[in-house]
Amino acid sequence: MPATNWIITAQCPSQLGTVDAVTGYLYHNQHYIEELHSFDDTHSQRFFIRARFRTAEGFDEEKFRLQFALRAEKFDMQWEMTLDQHKPKVLILVSKFDHCLNDLLYKYRIGQLNMEIPAIVSNHPDLKSLADWYGIPYHHLPVSAETKAEQEAQLWQLIQETSSELVVLARYMQVLSPELCKKLQGWAINIHHSLLPGFKGAKPYHQAYEKGVKTVGATAHYINDDLDEGPIIAQGIEAVDHTYYPEDLIAKGRDIERVTLSRAVKYHIEKRIFLNGNRTVVFSD
Repeated sequence: MPATNWIITAQCPSQLGTVDAVTGYLYHNQHYIEELHSFDDTHSQRFFIRARFRTAEGFDEEKFRLQFALRAEKFDMQWEMTLDQHKPKVLILVSKFDHCLNDLLYKYRIGQLNMEIPAIVSNHPDLKSLADWYGIPYHHLPVSAETKAEQEAQLWQLIQETSSELVVLARYMQVLSPELCKKLQGWAINIHHSLLPGFKGAKPYHQAYEKGVKTVGATAHYINDDLDEGPIIAQGIEAVDHTYYPEDLIAKGRDIERVTLSRAVKYHIEKRIFLNGNRTVVFSD
């Protein structure tokens, strides 16, 4: 077989020989490591590693997996191996704001985000024309307090039918139920503004303006049962000053949101993120 590029990721309890368990195996089988990251968390006593490698001629994937599994077992290592060019299916949820969706679709179109988008789901019909332009199925699933359970059942069915490997909440302005959050834990990414001090409720940027904030930011994180408090993947921040009116703060915030969300999606699909309890280990590019 011709040479191919693969990504292998692993984590295990901290112990001697963990780096060699991966790199030594690749070396002895003549596979060339093109990118390598590792981290040993002394607090949690967990070791994390990601290696992108080019295979030697005559690579036998089944044999590789079987032999590496035996090696990994000695370290109680949880691992997975993925083709570098694998395009995971990413289902996008959105409401009416289109800045994050636009950014994801553009980077998908030019190949900057190596993924497939089997569907876009919204609780509003507003962005259907945008999905149509990209030739992506658009599912309008309206929701109310009375229909929330039924709507989420439809959403979950769609996630399963499309074999989606990641769900992205690209300014989806609905709070998911605890039941759905549990199902999506570790593979659903949300984006929201980050303002200090924290402004909750209506018109956060107007509140920020009244307080004279000097920074505007955004946070991308995995969802969990706690609203906007899941494991953080990426954050962005920029300075502002007294010349920024509420509408300027909103525009700046949207720019940061789209960049931060696409970065988080990129890290996920490139297998750069490890969950470490309520925190993340992120090997940035």
